[in-house]
Amino acid sequence: MSNEQNKDLTRRFVEEVLNTGNLDRMSEFLTPDFVEHAARAGVPPTVEGVRMFFQGLRSAFPNFKYTVNDAIADGDLIIQRTTGQGTMTGEFAGMKPTGKSATWSELHTVRIKDGKIVEHWANVDQLSMLMQLGLMQPPAA
Repeated sequence: MSNEQNKDLTRRFVEEVLNTGNLDRMSEFLTPDFVEHAARAGVPPTVEGVRMFFQGLRSAFPNFKYTVNDAIADGDLIIQRTTGQGTMTGEFAGMKPTGKSATWSELHTVRIKDGKIVEHWANVDQLSMLMQLGLMQPPAA
């Protein structure tokens, strides 16, 4: 696949699966042996683990949405700079709902093989998100 096709595949995964909550479509985009290198403790680094994570995230943040700000492709590697946003109305990862909204930045790297995503890495600005949700106090000056 070309760089543009690989970028389009990752953008479509965000828009058609993660943003809609249509997690049953994951197998259209992820290989059966997919590896999630950014899995939370206790969540398997597999397609099923990603499904579990996003089911929980969308349950806690029903209006959750990613915006893809930039995408860079170099062969089978794609890097996306995204913005996540949502309002926490349900419990997530042991945290009680706050009813507050947050907007945070994320950086994703995926590897494509044979037209599907085979690996994923992520860096998420969780500190900013938790502070906006009122779950963490800003660091002392």
